Formats: sequence, C-alpha cells, structure tokens
Amino acid sequence: MAKVLVAEVMTRRVVYLPEATTLDEAAQAMRDQGIGDVVVTSGPTMIGLVTDRDIVIRAVATDLPMKQTTLGAIVSRELIMVEQSATVEEAVQAMRERGVRRLLVCDADRKVVGILSLSDVALLPTSAPA
Repeated sequence: MAKVLVAEVMTRRVVYLPEATTLDEAAQAMRDQGIGDVVVTSGPTMIGLVTDRDIVIRAVATDLPMKQTTLGAIVSRELIMVEQSATVEEAVQAMRERGVRRLLVCDADRKVVGILSLSDVALLPTSAPA
C-alpha cells in the first residue's frame, strides 16, 4: 500500500483567535467555519490550541460562564507540529506518543499550513485483501 502524506489528508483551514476571545465567540467561530479547533494567539505568537472538546470538558462540564471565560483560561499550551511531507503513519505515531488528537501541520519553513486530526485519519480508505 502506498504511503499517504499528511498534506493529502489534513484540514487546510486554520483559524486563529486571540486568547481574550470568549468561549461563546470561539464556539460560534468553530460552528461557522465547520471546524473543531482554533489556534490561540497572544499578539503575533501562537500559544496553544483549543478544541470543541476542550470547551465541553474544561468549561461546560465545570460550569464556567461561556460569555466571560476566555480561550486563554482553557488553552492547551503544548503545540505539536508535523511537517506536511511526513506520512500519516508518522503523524499518528506522534499523536500516540504525545497523547493528542490533533497536530499542527507546517511546511519546511515551519509555517503552519493546516491541522491534522484523528478524524482526518479515520476518513482514509482502508484496503481489504482481494
């Protein structure tokens, strides 16, 4: 079976929101863009990632007020990147090792060009024996 590259299956839409963005605004942006995560920034610097699951687990389930709580309060600050030229197999291994479900995807110059999630990988066709 041919190796599938991260660039072939990643989500290319990356949305950046400032850490002061409230959770209700972030959830609306995710809904409107059809995505499950946003990159959180402090000025020009990426500081982390917030997913729709983070909002549910870290905010909704603990009764944090969605209109007052900011992304900065719940952001996962560890940013893990993989190059778009890596294979999906290598990316999945990195996810396993770090215990994450999403990776930022960068080009050779370390510029973010997409996000790879486990759901992107799950949508890959599997080959069945003939």
